Amino acid sequence: MHRVLKDLKIMLLANLWIVPVLAALIGAVFYFVAPPPPMSARMATGAEGGGYRIFAEKLKQELAKQGFELTLLPSAGSRDNLERLLAKDSRVEIALVQSGLERQLDAADHARLHSLGAVYQEPLWLFYRSGIDLERIADLLPLRLALGSAGSGTLAATEAILGANAITPEQYPPSWQATGGGKTASALMAGELDAAFFVGPAENALVQQLAAHPDLSLATFRRAAAYEARLPFFKRVEVNEGLLNLAQNSPPKDIITLSPVATLVVNRDFHPGLVPLFLEASREVMKHGTLLDKAGTFPSAEPRTFALSSDAEHYYKSGLPLLQRYLPFRIASLADRYIILLIPLLVVLIPLLKAVGPLYRWRIRARIYRWYKYLRDIDRQLDAGTLPDRLDAEVERLEQLEDELAKVEVPLSYSNELYELHVHLRYVIERLRTLQKRRATASDSVG
Repeated sequence: MHRVLKDLKIMLLANLWIVPVLAALIGAVFYFVAPPPPMSARMATGAEGGGYRIFAEKLKQELAKQGFELTLLPSAGSRDNLERLLAKDSRVEIALVQSGLERQLDAADHARLHSLGAVYQEPLWLFYRSGIDLERIADLLPLRLALGSAGSGTLAATEAILGANAITPEQYPPSWQATGGGKTASALMAGELDAAFFVGPAENALVQQLAAHPDLSLATFRRAAAYEARLPFFKRVEVNEGLLNLAQNSPPKDIITLSPVATLVVNRDFHPGLVPLFLEASREVMKHGTLLDKAGTFPSAEPRTFALSSDAEHYYKSGLPLLQRYLPFRIASLADRYIILLIPLLVVLIPLLKAVGPLYRWRIRARIYRWYKYLRDIDRQLDAGTLPDRLDAEVERLEQLEDELAKVEVPLSYSNELYELHVHLRYVIERLRTLQKRRATASDSVG
């Protein structure tokens, strides 16, 4: 056992050169590897109590299970969210944005944003006071109408619907208001408004409250196909009788409405490594579906608004990265990055490790063979006849070398070569002593 440990020590000492080499390679990996994804992000949502906020709260809870902190920042709505994402000193990296708003951006701003996909439908609801004859959009012109608050997706959707009917903002009557939210709903129920547009999921508390009100009716978009043809970000949605409120049987008959989708949009500050984490959390939020969305429908790569992130594209095709299926996100994301860099590292290490054996043999034998150089020099001097004047000094030097050689340590597998060197050194010493004796004898004879 002692001998094995001794051999191991020799081997380690002989290969110490590999330590700085490995340190340099590992240092290069850490230097060049992409930094790990942050464990926090900021998200623009919408007004308190709105559909965006409710979804974002659920998303935050799912992300917290992975130790991720999502900060939610309230906003005026979709338009405001887009402006925040594009701001020079943006305080958000991700936001919910209503499909269709991307058409309002120029090419440069459009290219700065990417979509992670749609997460749910957010239908457009047109509630109006019962008793009003409302057959077509043009019938809204004489009414007291709420279009949706400034900066909201509701206002954007309303303007698109009105524009398709050749009603431009310049033609809006004074009785139309750019308001929305809870105050607008209260005004509608109190009779202070005749009609109002709202955008949000069917489960939204405001939509449910309006649907249950006995003095309100829900408009149907009979020409939904015509709107879809002109406004492709809208999709026809059928709302069946009683879907919104069974007890109140609201709506009292099947109606048709139009729906954009809520999409997750990110700017260039959003770390791409977070994409599968957010999409998987969104899938968990939407796994049971909604009143209008079947389970497993969202998140979805379609419809495409902004260019789909390449990482999102990979998620929709292949699901979660392999390691993230079995490991916590923080560990898996680090491992993913280092595994990628391990490939070129292994390319360098394999030939390096192959060189360890030959280099090790060379270093061990060098301990032995360096003595042969001196023995060969003596042989050459003997052959040339130039040694006799220094015989005594050479014998003394060789005996000193023999003492030094006795202290040389080599692994057991190389002991035979060490012993052969001892034999050869002793042989040369004996030759020189024989030569000494001859010289002494010759000197006595002369005397």
